[in-house]
This record gives sequence, structure tokens and C-alpha cells, in this order.
Amino acid sequence: MLFGRTPVLPTPDQALRGRPEPGFTVPDRHTVLGNPLLGPYPDGLEVADFALGCFWGAERKFWRTEGVWTTLVGYQGGYTQNPSYEEVCSGLTGHTEVVRVVFDPSVVSYGTLLKLFWESHDPTQGFRQGNDVGTQYRSAIHTHSAAQAQAAEASRDAYQQVLTGAGYGTITTEILPAAGRVFYPAEGYHQQYLDKNPDGYCGIGGTGVTLDAPFETNWGVSCPTGLTPAPEARDV
Repeated sequence: MLFGRTPVLPTPDQALRGRPEPGFTVPDRHTVLGNPLLGPYPDGLEVADFALGCFWGAERKFWRTEGVWTTLVGYQGGYTQNPSYEEVCSGLTGHTEVVRVVFDPSVVSYGTLLKLFWESHDPTQGFRQGNDVGTQYRSAIHTHSAAQAQAAEASRDAYQQVLTGAGYGTITTEILPAAGRVFYPAEGYHQQYLDKNPDGYCGIGGTGVTLDAPFETNWGVSCPTGLTPAPEARDV
């Protein structure tokens, strides 16, 4: 079942048990932004977790965004404690590949990050992104507040409208609280992989369907999380 042609999430009983402590260390600082990878983070910053396929290319999308303080990649949403990359790729952990984005909300809104998230992948593909097939490539948003959850759900509904109009199917993205879904940082060689390997594999590609700012008026979100045009990407 777990290794057939159609990926299937394991149950808690089927999942690998993992280990109480990580089997590797994580680098101290971001190779591009220069800031610490692991918290605690400075006051005033917020955390967002996004899964949109292979985390190598996904992480680069976010570190190029003005207002992002640091990014790191890891595993989240499954059952196995402190998994390894090989274990996650086995399909026996239940985790998906996630980018953790630490950002300054006075510079970039959560809504802008959501816009980048939706437009950077195809959220209708289930357990795959393009040629990358497996439960670890599923689309997900793990939210850190009620405001994030409300914004994520509203943006999903807005993007579904334009995707449907463009001939795409139903969005399969999971929107779940980060609480209770531990984020396990990935091995050091995965962190900022495409900075260390500029010609490395990047499987990230969007649908070409944009989520425009007018949809912000339909969100009903009182906090400053509206969709705004994405800031100019930094040349890094």
C-alpha cells in the first residue's frame, strides 16, 4: 500500500517511530540572509509554514522576498520524531517537505506570502508536484494564529475561483494549525540548497494563474494580511 503507484499516507501505527533526538546538526546561519536559522527570533517577527513540493526551490522563492528575515526547510505534518530525509522519502513518516518563513509583518504581509505560495506551485495535484510523486510533496499551510488560518482559508477560496475559471480542479492543500505538528529541521545540506548548488534541481513551477489584489476585499480579515503585489525579488 505504502509503496504502490498511488501514494498513501501511513496511519500512526504504520509510521516509523523515529528517535527522541535529531540525528544531525543544523547550521547556525542562513547562507544568503546571514540570520540565525533556529529560534528564538527577534520580537516583532512572525512565523509561517508552507509546503509546496520539493523544498529546495520552494525555500528560494521565499528568501528572495523583501521582509523575510530567515528561512529554513524541514519536515512537518506527520508522525515520526526527528526523521531523516530518507525516512520522509520512504512515505512512512507522514511528513511533508516544508519551508519555515520568518518574516517582518511591517515589511511584508502574510497575505503577500500566501500569494507567493499559491502562485509558485499547482495546489490541485494531491500527493505530487509535477514529476515529484509522494506524500512528502503534498501542498500544505500550517498556521500559527487564528488570523493566519482565516487568511489562508480565504485566499484558498479566492484562488479556487480563478483556478476553476482556468480549467483546473479542486485545491487539495491542507490548512491545519501548526500547534501539535512539530516542525523538524532538515539536514544541513538541504538548508539553502540552491544557494550552495546554483544549478541544482528545482521542481517548483506554478500554474501561471495569478491571484490578484481585488480578491483581498472578499477575505473579511481585519488584520493586515491582505494580498498585495509581491515585492521585487532580491537578486540572490
